[in-house]
Amino acid sequence: MKLFAMLRERAGASEVTLELPDGARVADALESLSEVTAGVPVVMAVNREYADADSVLSADDELALVPPVSGGDTVLVHVRVTEDPLSVDALAGLVRNPAAGAVVVFEGITREVEALEYEAYVEMAEEKIATILASVKEAHGLTAVAAEHRIGLVPLSQPSVIVACSGPHREETFAGAREAIDRIKAEVPIWKKEIEGGAGGWVKGTLP
Repeated sequence: MKLFAMLRERAGASEVTLELPDGARVADALESLSEVTAGVPVVMAVNREYADADSVLSADDELALVPPVSGGDTVLVHVRVTEDPLSVDALAGLVRNPAAGAVVVFEGITREVEALEYEAYVEMAEEKIATILASVKEAHGLTAVAAEHRIGLVPLSQPSVIVACSGPHREETFAGAREAIDRIKAEVPIWKKEIEGGAGGWVKGTLP
């Protein structure tokens, strides 16, 4: 397990080795280090991919505990466009901050059809989302902002996009999250096809 910043100082080491039973989850690893993480919100990453507490660990997995990120006057802006399933808990944990009194999360979920298939101009999409989030953060005085969008097949009831914002108060945090998702839907080069019974059609949209 890799530890950073205040967690590393508490443990007295940047890496520790844990012996856990077969089928152990990330939550079990966290429990074994509860004294080290007490009072510190953390985001978990398994083999360099964000993971939630229910993720099952395998032998020789690398688990990292990431405490709140700081960088002078710069607050966190996180963006990812990925084929991997999205995690609300992981993204919400990423924006939590001692200076924030509110965290707002929007989750866009596949509904009514068997699946949605997303395609994106990934490099441009990530840059555009980052620009949108930086603008939203500044306009609403937010503490941290993050967004992830899934591509490929997204089955019924699974999230295709998640936006998470934290801020000092609920009003600006709600407003920031709303603006972020509205602009992502309108401006980012991502397309979707509705899949039902093995067939599908592209959903009509507008030019950004």
